[in-house]
Amino acid sequence: MPTGADPATCGYGEVVIWFLRHGDAEDSGGDDAARRLTAKGERQARDAGRALARLDVTIDACLASPKVRALATAELACEALGVTAEAASGLRGGDFDPAELTVGRGDVLLVGHEPDFSRAIQRTTGARVTMKKGGLAAVEDGVLVSLVRPRQIRAIADG
Repeated sequence: MPTGADPATCGYGEVVIWFLRHGDAEDSGGDDAARRLTAKGERQARDAGRALARLDVTIDACLASPKVRALATAELACEALGVTAEAASGLRGGDFDPAELTVGRGDVLLVGHEPDFSRAIQRTTGARVTMKKGGLAAVEDGVLVSLVRPRQIRAIADG
């Protein structure tokens, strides 16, 4: 890295990318992109935000799939984190590069879908994971440093 360069903008340094799979959603009735969160999904989203806040996690940006259930999850989680969720078409569905998507944004919370997240984590870290609805994972400098199931998230959130 060049002397005096900002690690967050060069792709180096201890940047953390958090992955939050959207919460529980309605069964598909036709338009997959329009599926809304259930009451359980809304609770999962709020729990994730509260858990991250209780753990003193600082999020600099939140990028979410533009699908209704993911964007709603991001907005609810971000209430406790003091950031605004932003729709990112790169998270709509399919493979993506987390580092490319988040470069220059600091520590980022991504909100999206399976199997996209588990594949992105495997390509980035080599770890094989399956993200539960409402589950969280964290990758720091190419290493999976956290994988938290919804039940654990709720316990942290309720403190």
